[in-house]
Amino acid sequence: MEHRIAGRAGLALAVVSAATFGSSGAFATSLLDVGWSPGAAVTVRVLVAAAVLTVPALLQLRGRRQQLRAGWPTLAVYGVAAVAGAQLCYFMAIEHLSVAVALLLEYSGALLVVGWLWLRGGQRPRRLTVAGALLAVLGLVLVLDLLGDVELSLVGVLWGLGAAVGLAAYFVVSAATEDGLPPLVVACGGLGVGGTVLLAAGATGLLSFEATRADVTLLDAQVSWLVPVLGLSLVAAVVAYVTGIVAARVLGAKVASFVGLTEVLFAVGFAWLLLGEVLSPVQLVGGALVIAGIALVRLDELGPPASASATTGDTEDTGGATAPAAPVTALGRP
Repeated sequence: MEHRIAGRAGLALAVVSAATFGSSGAFATSLLDVGWSPGAAVTVRVLVAAAVLTVPALLQLRGRRQQLRAGWPTLAVYGVAAVAGAQLCYFMAIEHLSVAVALLLEYSGALLVVGWLWLRGGQRPRRLTVAGALLAVLGLVLVLDLLGDVELSLVGVLWGLGAAVGLAAYFVVSAATEDGLPPLVVACGGLGVGGTVLLAAGATGLLSFEATRADVTLLDAQVSWLVPVLGLSLVAAVVAYVTGIVAARVLGAKVASFVGLTEVLFAVGFAWLLLGEVLSPVQLVGGALVIAGIALVRLDELGPPASASATTGDTEDTGGATAPAAPVTALGRP
């Protein structure tokens, strides 16, 4: 009974994380429309979030400094790969690919999580997980409106796959509990490291940093630029990262990564609500397929354990208008 309650709580937190991550596209688009560059928006988002989390993280670390010394590699990997690496690769990808294709490649990170668990722990995926993955990918294709002519660039595809590796690292590291670091500390430290890497990328010219103080449009109203900045930092970063880490520790990396695919659905929904973009029937069908795919993966986890030679559970981690028409998820994820 307690396991089921924990699982439901973890699932709820994973959905909250996906929804708050999904809000980043609408907030970011309002800034991009008045002259902000994606690099500036995401760097401000990450650094402000790290600053907000600093005091709570320090309070949680009282008497646990030994854990911090032991867990610094986790923070480094999380910050470099999951935060900065995923963002940098995504930005490089959209220079060669459409936003929709880059997003599809990035969200294939959920499949990389399955592959990682199989290669490292022998957790071969069963039929329900395979079927759920296929449904979820097909759903993403429909949500992102990729049925028409799509132009691919090898360089762009490689950058997109790099973003997928960063996304997979986000879920795998979030689910790990070996070092005992609290979720607030992992989020704060990782965001701090990631923000520093993004600043360095801007200083070297790899990322463009442009920002203005012009008012932006949200919900058909003119508001200060501080509103979307605070939305990006507090909602789409602080809440999103902390709830995502807790959810991954409860559900395991595999299930959490597939639930994370709903971020695309929330992003399209927020674009409709906040920016007035229109949802098409095809996108709605795609959303239903994504949810169905996630349900199959979750059902597989709730089923009886497989034999040792074909383990499928996340036992190692259970410690615990259309999208291409406008950059509704222009900041990528995480």
